[in-house]
Amino acid sequence: MAASRWARILRYLGHRVRIAAEYDGRPADLMVAVHAWRSAAAIERFKATFPERPVILQLSGTDIYEYIDTDPKQTLRSMALADRLVALNDLAGRVVPKRLRPRLCIIHQSAARLPHPRRPSSRAVVVSVIGHLRDVKDPLRAAEAARLLPAASRVRIEQVGRAYTPEWAVRARAEMKANPRYLWRDDVPGAAVRRLLARSHAMVISSLSEGGANVISEAVVAGVPVLASRIDGNVGLLGADYPGYFPVGDTEALARLLQKFEDEPRFVARLVKALARRAPLFRPARERTAWRHLLAGL
Repeated sequence: MAASRWARILRYLGHRVRIAAEYDGRPADLMVAVHAWRSAAAIERFKATFPERPVILQLSGTDIYEYIDTDPKQTLRSMALADRLVALNDLAGRVVPKRLRPRLCIIHQSAARLPHPRRPSSRAVVVSVIGHLRDVKDPLRAAEAARLLPAASRVRIEQVGRAYTPEWAVRARAEMKANPRYLWRDDVPGAAVRRLLARSHAMVISSLSEGGANVISEAVVAGVPVLASRIDGNVGLLGADYPGYFPVGDTEALARLLQKFEDEPRFVARLVKALARRAPLFRPARERTAWRHLLAGL
């Protein structure tokens, strides 16, 4: 998905782009590699074949918040071979080795405006959770928090995203049976995700780790308040002073945020104002300009 995104931008800027899962040795003026750990062999081969030609490496969340510790040899080798490093959140530099930070640039992933005006549901306080069901996303945290809300609460959690394992699908279905405030709709097309955002009052992102989730960009541009786990990948997009954070894995804290969101219009207004300050970061023209400048620097 990231490769397709960068390819669209590079084509827009006038370049010819070929996407490949593995590097086949064919000549190219430049390689854009996605993921330091997964693309290690491709980067190594390209640099061995064309040592003077540049490599731009986009660092994933798993690169900088997992593999840099669990498999540092391969991850750091890729980073060292790359001429430029691209990260997606403002705090990524804290975990990039100091000697490599001069190569690092931050490019925020942009998002388009919703195709139709946003109309939050009038039947319930709809809180969306958008993302695949896998361990790093802590995907059922919002559903579990909703269980703790008062009986009179109108909060409903609506989740979309594919279960990465059969176990996650079983857990999501069991949660739906036990929790009347929770609905999992499985994988849906992009248009359905946008419709969900348009009728959401808020969105929860509860991840344990993120490189810079594009769903945050989409929510910010759509004006949907975000309740987010306090991790670098989220803080690096929403800003240190954003008022909608909760500690990672803290169900009770998220439940308190959900209740505050439902009961306190002033809190909602603070969230909306904070998002408006960040929204210019996620304009498509800004992302394209960042890539133009990056390439010009090479």
